[in-house]
Amino acid sequence: MIESQKANAILTTEHILETIDRHADSTALILLPGIQFYTGQYLDIVNITRYAHSKEIIIGWDCAHAAGNVELRLHDWDVDFAVWCNYKYLNSGPGSIGALFVHEKHGRVDMSASTKEERYRPRLCGWWGADKQTRFEMDNNFVPRPGAAGYQLSNPSILDLTAFIASLEVFHMTSMAELRRKSISLTKYLESLLLRFPIDAPPQDKPFTILTPKNSDERGAQLSVRLEPGLLDIILKELDSNGVVVDERKPDVVRVAPAPLYNSFVDVWEFSQIFLEACRKAVKQRER
Repeated sequence: MIESQKANAILTTEHILETIDRHADSTALILLPGIQFYTGQYLDIVNITRYAHSKEIIIGWDCAHAAGNVELRLHDWDVDFAVWCNYKYLNSGPGSIGALFVHEKHGRVDMSASTKEERYRPRLCGWWGADKQTRFEMDNNFVPRPGAAGYQLSNPSILDLTAFIASLEVFHMTSMAELRRKSISLTKYLESLLLRFPIDAPPQDKPFTILTPKNSDERGAQLSVRLEPGLLDIILKELDSNGVVVDERKPDVVRVAPAPLYNSFVDVWEFSQIFLEACRKAVKQRER
């Protein structure tokens, strides 16, 4: 467990590397979030992965909040493995299929090798990961498919896959590079409106701080907004009455994520006005 040393819950790369250093002799595997769900911080996957490997430690990444949000080059970055759900930015819907990346060096299969350890990397074996040519022979000899496919456990729901494929087809009409460019602009615009609009706003009209790093290279689409105590429920009620859906993390954080695939700058403007008005109403109610 790596705990933040900062009040805003941000994990610095230096702190992560120091923690790896301290525990390297007793660590077999590291699992970190690509984007931290609470703060929206985008961790330095490249340098942390490189450092873990310098200590001969396998490292994996939970990309649940990164997939479809930021550009990922997991193979090029030499990531050992990564997992993620697809129901957030990739729009598969809750309960749908998850995803797995396994670096090719961990997915090789050589059934002619003399020992089982040399034939393929040990794993939790599942029927759906078995070689398609021998899967139905039922001879109790597991032969995995090469690559990440050999780590699958069971077949996915066809109905869920159909909806997910429709979403991916929309993604294929653009590129992650283009989406990321728009995302950076949307989130900067949102941040600017929350912190600086209107320019003559009194301090009590801004009863919040933003936990998410200011540097666009250190965040995805999300801004995590920490409210002053006692305001969350009132603000959520106001947002809901105006048709605005955000995520809450009790006791005092709302997560706002303008998705570049379908959110516009007009959406961001309208949200900011509704949110700031909700803050003003919540402060007044708290003071009664």
